[in-house]
Amino acid sequence: MKILIGYDGSEAAKASLDLALRSARKFEAEVHILTSLVGSSLQFMKSKDQGEQDLAFARRYFEEEGVSCHTRLVTHGMSAGESLVEYAEENEISVILVGVVKKSRVDKFLLGSTAQYVILQAPCPVLTVKNSVGSLD
Repeated sequence: MKILIGYDGSEAAKASLDLALRSARKFEAEVHILTSLVGSSLQFMKSKDQGEQDLAFARRYFEEEGVSCHTRLVTHGMSAGESLVEYAEENEISVILVGVVKKSRVDKFLLGSTAQYVILQAPCPVLTVKNSVGSLD
């Protein structure tokens, strides 16, 4: 079994780490963590630094718990949803975990929804994870 986490450092994404850790232990699964970046050059450089920090946090979280994981920072200009779906197809992922945050209808219309895209396009089941009560910080 291979678990893919769409990770952006948000509280909902951190909740995904916890669920993935428990699942990896139970099913002896391989964990993959993906962060996808898009933006202008200045915005991109700030985002890249933050993305690398987010992935380092996620990697430490799994390593401290004795579970190995693969991390990847994607910077090829696709949306986060497109990057997750492509990675899932290329790596024969069994399930994708994506954090979700409640958005207004206008926000969804203007900005789209990564989770919605992944749910509709993924080649495997998708679990959406809401913000947990506890925090990993």
